[in-house]
Amino acid sequence: MEKKELIIFIDSGDTLVDESTEVRDEKGVVLEAGLFPGAGETLQALHKAGYRIALVADGLDASFRNIYRQHGLEDCFEARAISELVGAEKPSPAMFRSAMEQMQLAEKDKRRIVMIGNNLERDIVGANQMGVWSVLAGYSPRYRMEPACPEEEPDFVAENPSRILELVKEIRRRVSSSGIEWEE
Repeated sequence: MEKKELIIFIDSGDTLVDESTEVRDEKGVVLEAGLFPGAGETLQALHKAGYRIALVADGLDASFRNIYRQHGLEDCFEARAISELVGAEKPSPAMFRSAMEQMQLAEKDKRRIVMIGNNLERDIVGANQMGVWSVLAGYSPRYRMEPACPEEEPDFVAENPSRILELVKEIRRRVSSSGIEWEE
């Protein structure tokens, strides 16, 4: 399968996973959780289409392993930048750099990266500060969706998980037409 030029960084909680469904143990590790309708299918479709995908998420590594194993999606991720392992939380550049390093990406690759997340203060600010595309998961029921400052302005808003596919294609089209040379 040919790998796509655009690279996907994606958050987990309230982007793919519906946090209201999480079942945790006494240590706070998520044992199981449900996904938003269409989220698993969207992630699988991106993976099957050849997009390189990194999970860039704040939380415990065991939680993410449990959730994505439960849904048979653990193989969708080429890299995992998890705050517990990185020692920082978004919007820290360390989170984004960790994913870039794991995927052997350089500074010049930033305009090929799109970050998809539900949190303006963490996901969108972090993406914007790193100079990567930002997509707000605007369907998250637990977070503020109105930007309070220019750094919180996403490039795009996905009204539901299945809209992510269309937005990724649009960003890919824009990047391709901008004259950026792909190096795979």
